[in-house]
Amino acid sequence: MGFSGGLPHPLLYMDMLKAATGIHIANHVLYMWMAMIILFTCGLLVRSKLKLVPGGMQNLFEVIVGGLEDFVVANLGQEGRQFVPLLVTIFLFILTMNYTGLVPGCDAPTANINTNAAMAIIVFVFYQGVGIKKWGFKYIKHFMGPVGFLAPLMLILEPISHIARPLSLTLRLFGNIRGEEIVLVLLFMLAPILGTLPMYFLFILAKTIQAFIFFMLTMIYLQGSIEHAH
Repeated sequence: MGFSGGLPHPLLYMDMLKAATGIHIANHVLYMWMAMIILFTCGLLVRSKLKLVPGGMQNLFEVIVGGLEDFVVANLGQEGRQFVPLLVTIFLFILTMNYTGLVPGCDAPTANINTNAAMAIIVFVFYQGVGIKKWGFKYIKHFMGPVGFLAPLMLILEPISHIARPLSLTLRLFGNIRGEEIVLVLLFMLAPILGTLPMYFLFILAKTIQAFIFFMLTMIYLQGSIEHAH
């Protein structure tokens, strides 16, 4: 959203500062840092006011974190509890970045393919590392398929399918969020209030679902890496 209705982008002065200092920082990186600051601030505020009977922001975070933790344990068992910090962080980080796009004049960092690719690569390396750490050389059985005589063929196909996973994570999130951003801009240009206000509620739901899908797929990949090879 570089310009909206002829009004300059809120980061215009930041662009001027970057030009004056000769330091180039991409706008999607700035938005990502802003999402990180929001999450760190919320975390510090909640930690500074912890109560036995939660209320307000503490209650909200306990519901979100507790619900996601129960979901992970229900699917991965107690062994999956060790992955809860990563999985919850992924969900909250993507959710916050997605919601950034709902702020007038701002763009969601997840609407940039580089942001999503970085997270997808982290997920790919992490779950492969978990599998190798648990199974050692036996982890190769996860790439050999359930039938012995098909193992040579599966050793070719399975690595390709695993490599396609970060690509799938990246493009799915990018396509959905970028598409929503474009629709929101078009609606704002055609009907600034009547066109965008009802869609905000729909986009809030859609952006939440996209964050949960990334979270759930990461959990599924981790599940596959810690389970016995068939």
